[in-house]
Amino acid sequence: MSSIDNLKRTDAAQAIPMRLVASLVAALILCVLLISFRPFQPASTAIAGSGGDLVNQLGFGALGGVSVLAMMVLANPRTLVALISPMWIVMFGFLFLSTFVAIDPEAAQRAVLFTAIAVLCMIAVLALPRDADGFSLALVIAAFAVLTLSYAGLVIVPDLAKHTANEIEAEHAGLWRGIFAHKNIAGPVMAAFSFGGIYLIRRGWRRIGTVLLALALWFVAHTGSKTATALVPLVVLLVMFPGMFGFRIVAALLIGAALIGFFFFTIGTLFFPATHDLLAQLGADTTFTGRTSIWQFGLEKLAATPWRGYGFESFWEAPVVRQAENPSYYLDWDVRGIVHAHNGYLDIAIAMGYPAMICALIVLIVLPLFDYARCLKKRENVFMADFFMMCLTFSLMNAFLESFFFRRADPVWLLVVMACFGLRMTARVPIATRINSHKTS
Repeated sequence: MSSIDNLKRTDAAQAIPMRLVASLVAALILCVLLISFRPFQPASTAIAGSGGDLVNQLGFGALGGVSVLAMMVLANPRTLVALISPMWIVMFGFLFLSTFVAIDPEAAQRAVLFTAIAVLCMIAVLALPRDADGFSLALVIAAFAVLTLSYAGLVIVPDLAKHTANEIEAEHAGLWRGIFAHKNIAGPVMAAFSFGGIYLIRRGWRRIGTVLLALALWFVAHTGSKTATALVPLVVLLVMFPGMFGFRIVAALLIGAALIGFFFFTIGTLFFPATHDLLAQLGADTTFTGRTSIWQFGLEKLAATPWRGYGFESFWEAPVVRQAENPSYYLDWDVRGIVHAHNGYLDIAIAMGYPAMICALIVLIVLPLFDYARCLKKRENVFMADFFMMCLTFSLMNAFLESFFFRRADPVWLLVVMACFGLRMTARVPIATRINSHKTS
């Protein structure tokens, strides 16, 4: 009997390091995805994404290989099966088809390939940790790696960690961006870390969670992003308040209603004059710092090819934009120098057409809300689902004014991927703490 007990203890001792290895590999992948192979790049590189040069192509290609190998060796097969989503496969079908009408089909196909690799890497981040402690460890390592580099950059290389007056957008001078190319990337990533801090506090990692929450919020405040600063408390209220009382369906409905409201009071002002007039009466900027000019231009051109769009990552570099005249209503913002629509939903339609946009709304909004509402009623599942829902809700709201969907290894886009697949996981796979995992193994 003693030999059997010794064998069980040996197996348990071996299982713990494997769990630790899986979490550390997940942390490494998440660190690379968020930090990239070229941190502290000038703001002008933000438009290119992180997959547009040889270093990133080789680096992310290798990272994809590591992710696949790690999932084959370390991941729970049940989790991997649960993460398979037919609608995401359909979505990538739309992405691939759109490359055939792109200006440069080969370049567009490479972009889709690296988008798929980045999604695969983020799936590995979710699938590799064996329990909630493992995921929390990976999150903590990645978050503090980004925060440490970003805060250190403010001291060591302030001209790279902050916007400067020598850039195109000189009005952003002094605003923090950390390791990222633009404050509009730094703000959402740091907001997600603040939600991560709340998640850690709720599951008992109070000290490290509080530090993460404080450091992330302080950084968000110094990015100068009014949108990010206002959205963080709104998102926490929408998700946490109903969720604390078990009203997950109510929370999902409130989030859906809030997104509809964001539509009506952003790009919807072009379709519904009443919302435009209401914003004007409230003294708000009804042009959204010139964005309505871009939206109007994009919608006009989309009307010419609503079913297939202009091709993945093609429209804003196409002659239809570069050679456009500059009529009077473009004075807010000359579209000929724009790189995206500053509205993620519109950019999907422009690139792939309205059918693809409908598919995107399903995979990015409808399915995650359903998954959140039917999250397994287990403590760790609930806490993790709330974290993912906060990250996703923030990003979906922010996408009405910024564009990052399907942008290869853009950190904001990858946090959306993590949230979508994370919610799918919490609705299908029981997530245990390390102690419970050992009891059941």
